[in-house]
Amino acid sequence: MKNSMQGRLTTPMIRENGELRAADWREALDCAAEGLRRIRDRDGHQGFGMFSCSKTTNELNYLAQKFARTVMGTNNIDSCNRT
Repeated sequence: MKNSMQGRLTTPMIRENGELRAADWREALDCAAEGLRRIRDRDGHQGFGMFSCSKTTNELNYLAQKFARTVMGTNNIDSCNRT
C-alpha cells in the first residue's frame, strides 16, 4: 500500500508475474533471502558485491563486510572510504 500523503511505501511489496503486491515482512524477507541465495548458487561468490557507506558507523560497516564474506562468500566489498 502507498501512503499518498507522504508518497512512501508503508508495507513491503513483492513482484509476482510482473506485478507488485503487498506482503507482510516475513514473506518479503523470505523472498529477498531466496533471491540472494539464488544469485549465490547460480553465480558463486562473483555474483554478489556489497557497497557500504564510510559515513555510517564502524559497527554497521563491520556487519556489512561480515555478511558479504560469511553468508555470500565474497570479498567484493567497498565502503567508499575514498570520499
